Amino acid sequence: MLKRLLLVIVLIGVVPSGARGPLDREPTMAAVRAFFGPRAGFDEVDAELISRARQTIDMAAYVLTDRRVIDALESAAKRGVKVRLYLDPEQPGGRDATGGRVQQLLRAGNVAARVKAQGMDYMHLKTFQVDGRWLRTGSTNFSFAGQRRQDNDIIVLESRAVAEAFIQQFEILWKRSGNIDLRP
Repeated sequence: MLKRLLLVIVLIGVVPSGARGPLDREPTMAAVRAFFGPRAGFDEVDAELISRARQTIDMAAYVLTDRRVIDALESAAKRGVKVRLYLDPEQPGGRDATGGRVQQLLRAGNVAARVKAQGMDYMHLKTFQVDGRWLRTGSTNFSFAGQRRQDNDIIVLESRAVAEAFIQQFEILWKRSGNIDLRP
């Protein structure tokens, strides 16, 4: 089990519909875990969080090439977890998903993937939600270098309100016209 580097209870603002601006946020309590890498065990954070999934995972991934993350997603899908991936078209896992590990993941069942329409700005998120309870975000791509070599961070928030805010945004991304469905 990965040793927690930091646990802090903070107030997180979630912008409700109808809010006038970002300062009109309703605060909610969230447990926050912050991880900074590279360091031993940094790459375990995503796999451990994905292994907790029992119902859903929605992932927006600028790069999705890390074998450990893809294996964890595949294991979750085989357990019956519904996995949705939203990928950038210019990055590995997006444009290159017709071959390789992401394509194998799609064959696992319970996995749907869409690529953002070409010609638009980057889909630069490195974020996923698990079961509407946890949200993982930060600067770390889902890649070997991002997880094990680069100076990056991962922030895990345990908050249904924060996870729900991401799910609402994910639905907007997922339903964009011009998205391309990836098929196995």
